Amino acid sequence: MKRSSTLFLKVVLLLVAIGALAGMIRFPQTEGRATHLDLISIYTDPFIIYGYMASIPFFVVLYQAFKLLNLIDADKAFSQGAVNILKNMKFASLSLIGFIALAEFYIRFFAHGDDPAGPTALGILASFAAIVIATAAAVFQKLLQNAVDIKSENDLTV
Repeated sequence: MKRSSTLFLKVVLLLVAIGALAGMIRFPQTEGRATHLDLISIYTDPFIIYGYMASIPFFVVLYQAFKLLNLIDADKAFSQGAVNILKNMKFASLSLIGFIALAEFYIRFFAHGDDPAGPTALGILASFAAIVIATAAAVFQKLLQNAVDIKSENDLTV
């Protein structure tokens, strides 16, 4: 694979991370119930803090994807390290789904006075994206593990 392709993907990952971080900083200040609060009150809201905790698996997935691209650049794509990275991406995506499900449960049953349709739709959309990432990582992990096993068997026979 050409270095320019992985460089492009790294730039895209970096832009996604910067965009998500900027949104996480800016959104609580413009959110409906926090528009007239001071910064301390906004960022001590338990739901905002939960949102920041739930973003950790998202950034872990981005970091792991960046590490995988570095392995591809170093021609170590078929290594046990790449399999471990895919495993970490799968678990981080599954934990992100868990965080989203807990937030949806809270919004649906305990947040009275709010219309839960919009946040529920966004949660379903985000969960679907995380499911796609987790499934792709699991499939690639299995394929790559088989390739690493075959490679190690061939290295032993030579």
